[in-house]
Amino acid sequence: MLSVRAAYHEQTPLAAAAAAYDRGDFVAAAELFSELAEAGDVEAITWLGALYAHGEGVEASLAKAFALYRKAAEAGNVLAQTNVGAMLAMGQGVAQDPVEGARWLEQAAEQGDLFAQYNLATLYSKGQGVARDDAAAMRWYRRAAEAGHYPSQARLGFICANGVGVEKDRVEGYVWLSLAAQHGVGNALNALEAIASQMSTDEKRRGAAAVAQWRSKTPEISRHARLNPTPG
Repeated sequence: MLSVRAAYHEQTPLAAAAAAYDRGDFVAAAELFSELAEAGDVEAITWLGALYAHGEGVEASLAKAFALYRKAAEAGNVLAQTNVGAMLAMGQGVAQDPVEGARWLEQAAEQGDLFAQYNLATLYSKGQGVARDDAAAMRWYRRAAEAGHYPSQARLGFICANGVGVEKDRVEGYVWLSLAAQHGVGNALNALEAIASQMSTDEKRRGAAAVAQWRSKTPEISRHARLNPTPG
């Protein structure tokens, strides 16, 4: 799924277009975003890409979505860079090119985009577009997880709990799986139940304390949604 969400000043044309989208008037939103995109507004170009990706107010076209995202990405829009990377990695709307996809994802990941960090970690974990590197995968999962990205928390928890490329740590696995599970990540809940059954009372106590600490400091993340090259 692709979408863009941002806060805009109520008096701007971009805000008017976003407001039309929010009230479900996708045709009007598409017309307004198109006008702004033609004038070179990078945010509007990104929004328009999302509309084509979803078929909202326009006929769905991943090829057009990719072209628009690519244009915005080259102009520096981080969200667009993430989507360009994901679409290249999957071959959606463009010929599959995991190597180029990884380059775009890394560019966005380095700028702090949580979804790019998650996607890039997944590529490293599978050796898709980059050499397989479990340490790099864990580093990017951890960076996104610590910022509150639920799928990254689930992946990091699974890695720690099962010792995938790292030393097994049931307590840390419990912490990240708990944080993901509380937000409805189903596979995290299943993995959490499995690891909890193996933990001692002391391990569970330490894990619960760490969960409480993280819960108090991990911020809510934005409502942007990106394509994930290798979901699950």
